[in-house]
Amino acid sequence: MGLDTKVVVVVRLDLDISRGKTAVQVAHAAVMCALESRVKARPWFDRWIDGGQRKVVLKAADLRALRELYARAEKEGLVSVLVQDAGLTEVEPGTTTVLGIGPAPDEVVDRVTGHLPLY
Repeated sequence: MGLDTKVVVVVRLDLDISRGKTAVQVAHAAVMCALESRVKARPWFDRWIDGGQRKVVLKAADLRALRELYARAEKEGLVSVLVQDAGLTEVEPGTTTVLGIGPAPDEVVDRVTGHLPLY
């Protein structure tokens, strides 16, 4: 069923943001990925929805790492989104905070993010 699909969100470690802010950025990425995949990758979206909407949060060092992962995800044909904050609270407007990838099959997502540690 959908237990073999997931959304991965990668958080930048070089930003000095609160846990609450991080949680909101992760939520933004998950929602954005779901909405985009519903249109662009419907079969994977449906498997993910039916399987319980599994999400995994990982960490990466900085913006450069997020951009490299984003490029790899795009090359794999995965739905991927870079979340840019509005800058109303803790960071400057337009700051890229997290990367969302998927939903997609585990083995495809893992080709891009499988080396990253859990957040």
